[in-house]
Amino acid sequence: MSIHTTRFAIVGGGLSGLYAAYRLEQQGCTDYVLLEAREVPGGRILSTGRFDLGPTWFWPDLQPALDRLVRELDLERFAQHEAGDMMAERSRSEGPLRMRGYVNAPASMRLAGGMAALTEALRMRLEASRIVTGQAVRRLRRQGTLVELDSEDARGKLTTRQAGHVLLAAPPRLLAATLAFDPALPDALARAWQATPTWMAPHAKYLAVYDTPFWREQGLSGAARSAVGPLGEIHDACAPGGSAALFGFFALPAQVRGRFSEEELRGHCRAQLARLFGAQAATPQADFIKDWAVDGYTATAADLDGMGGHAEAPEAVAGAGPWAGCMTGIGSEWSPVFPGYLAGAIDAVDRALQPATAAAPAQVASARSTRPVT
Repeated sequence: MSIHTTRFAIVGGGLSGLYAAYRLEQQGCTDYVLLEAREVPGGRILSTGRFDLGPTWFWPDLQPALDRLVRELDLERFAQHEAGDMMAERSRSEGPLRMRGYVNAPASMRLAGGMAALTEALRMRLEASRIVTGQAVRRLRRQGTLVELDSEDARGKLTTRQAGHVLLAAPPRLLAATLAFDPALPDALARAWQATPTWMAPHAKYLAVYDTPFWREQGLSGAARSAVGPLGEIHDACAPGGSAALFGFFALPAQVRGRFSEEELRGHCRAQLARLFGAQAATPQADFIKDWAVDGYTATAADLDGMGGHAEAPEAVAGAGPWAGCMTGIGSEWSPVFPGYLAGAIDAVDRALQPATAAAPAQVASARSTRPVT
């Protein structure tokens, strides 16, 4: 029996994992494997049709590295629609108010085809055989100059691989909760990872798809704010050349949402959109809910009571001990400038990849096929 050995193992196939693989291949390194627990890469980037159920916006003026990647991949971007008045609900005792809308500066930008166009474009440029889906990494073991990774498929079958360097392309808190380290991580590092909130983990989004953007015909932008709920913040989700849509972020905490069935939540959302935008909003072509708090590949129990904000980035590497020099965190939460944002994934990879490349044991580069089990 033998164990496949690579120079790099990437744990996680969201934006940071796919971008890390893309950067490695740009540098001429194809000796890697990317392991993704889900059946489809993308991570927290999730689109249905052309509409986003995960991250939606980026800001080119503030996030030039992400914008360069979007242009490099020849993706079409467009500004979030904000023209027109907005609606507001202040209390249950008074009806919705119509007020002048506002325009964000710098402009919030979206991608044609949804943000999944970004991860799909990266995936299409990678060697397909190096991306392994349906493999949840459960354990890392330090073995001399290498790291052994145990991963598990949906049927519980274990597979072991070895790598010279591991790139952790998943949220720190999720990894601390679901990944066993042998030997254990340094206490201070483990605590820091556990204390780092995962962006979007407590949140849920609702999306309603329509034939036409009828609210625009009324001079409305599609934006709304509500202290009544269940949605606290609503936006126009239309895409050029596509169907019309509205989406909103739930204001209800995760544990409160859990008391209702999905159909009950949809009914409350439809009723709210009808209050804000008229009776036509109550009958979408289709509607969807994505509750990230019940996504086991995103959220942990520690996320359910939090706000899931953009927290200060923890250390991405172990400064000393057995895990020093063989493992680097590259998930978005490890970015010190854009933690949790899409741009954070790009920043974390760009910061980490060169040190990781230098740190990978040179002898692994020649062990490209298999290594005997010891």
